[in-house]
Amino acid sequence: MALGFLLSVLAGALVGMQNIFNSKVNERAGSWMTTALVLGLGFAASLTIGLFVEGSHLFHLSGMKIWYGFSGLIGVGVVVCLMQGIRRLGPTYAIAIALTSQLGFALLWDSLGLLGLEKEPFTPKQLIGVLVIAGGIVCFKWGESSRERSAAN
Repeated sequence: MALGFLLSVLAGALVGMQNIFNSKVNERAGSWMTTALVLGLGFAASLTIGLFVEGSHLFHLSGMKIWYGFSGLIGVGVVVCLMQGIRRLGPTYAIAIALTSQLGFALLWDSLGLLGLEKEPFTPKQLIGVLVIAGGIVCFKWGESSRERSAAN
């Protein structure tokens, strides 16, 4: 459990850092080149490390539904949308909104048993948790707006 928690925290830190780096590349190269670069380098690194760690077992995909392999196409949307969100909102808001959205949709898909997931019971506490996070983003943004108004006076 502790290792899972630590790895999840590390993943969050890495996603935040990757999005900031992506937005900096995007300033010079544009959205599509940045996406190609990010996903291309990710593919090369994954393939190289996967071959080193798993060898030929890397390519054993028996029993997998073919459309699950297209998740990389979804990754294109993730990278492009986050870069544009960061450009328009800044990294803190864009990532906070994306993660809240991710949590909300995961709750929806779990509760309805969509996308091949086992149906999990929905509880109001789960919805309250997502709404509290969303409310935190609003408070964070509201606090910034108050500081900007105070600085302008």
